[in-house]
This record gives sequence, structure tokens and C-alpha cells, in this order.
Amino acid sequence: MLDLRAVGAGHPDAVALNVAVQDHYRVVYGDGDGTPLSPGQFDPPHGLYLVGYDGGRPVVSGAWRAVDADPSGSGVLRPGDAEIKRMYVVPEARGRGYARTLLAEIERTALAAGRTRTVLETGDAQPEAIALYTSSGYEPIPRFGLYRDDERSRCFAKLLEPAG
Repeated sequence: MLDLRAVGAGHPDAVALNVAVQDHYRVVYGDGDGTPLSPGQFDPPHGLYLVGYDGGRPVVSGAWRAVDADPSGSGVLRPGDAEIKRMYVVPEARGRGYARTLLAEIERTALAAGRTRTVLETGDAQPEAIALYTSSGYEPIPRFGLYRDDERSRCFAKLLEPAG
């Protein structure tokens, strides 16, 4: 059973999983994610960092941060957006539905904080991530942010609607 907990981005388990995802990016892309982040961007009510535990062991992480405009001026990002960052499941815990559970909680908490849409950037070397997002209702959008000119980048968005 997955136990999701809100933690600070500086929490030791969040830091360890972030190191693991950066290592994964280096393997598949040759470099880590260079998107500028500061831990405070994930502090409520303007963001949230989540770590999921299985049997007390941290196995999944993901976060969202409020973004209301694209600093590049592209117009892709808009007021009310929540950008998803640092989605990662450790290899030995994959295939158990943890990423889907985490994604649903990210969407729920972003909506509860007044966000109206989730947006994200991933890459073409992560087909499993792309499949998760598209099967969860995410639609392709133009590239944004640091990777807006990177042909390997894939960006997606989903309007958030109250359950029920």
C-alpha cells in the first residue's frame, strides 16, 4: 500500500529521490534536468512536494509548483497553471500503479489550492511517462521553459476539474 506524504523539497527522502531521478536523466539524456528550481517553490499554498512510501521505504516522488506565466513570453503557460516536476518511481517499485496514484494526488492537491490546469515537460526518451500522461487525459501543448527549443522535449497539459 502506498503511503503518500507531503514533505518539504529539502526533506532527506525528497533529496534522495531527486538525486535518483537526476541520475536517470543523465543515463537517458546525457545530462540532468537543468530547470531552475528552488525548494520554496514547492511550499504550500503555491506548491507541494510528495513522497510515497511502501513499507516505510521511499519509492516515489513528485511535486507541483504554481506558474502563472512563461518567463520566455511564449504564452504557453497561463494564470492558474501548476507545473508538475520530479515525478519518479524507483525501478524496483515500477508497475504497481504508484505513478498513477501520485499523479492523481498531485492533480487533486493542485486543484484544492486553486490551480486550474496542470502542465509538464518530459522527453521522448521516456515513453512510459508519456503513456502515463496521455492515458491520464493529458494533451500535447507547445514546448515551454528551458526546453522550449529542444526537439526531444514533449509538453502536456490537463484542465483540472472537481471530482464528481
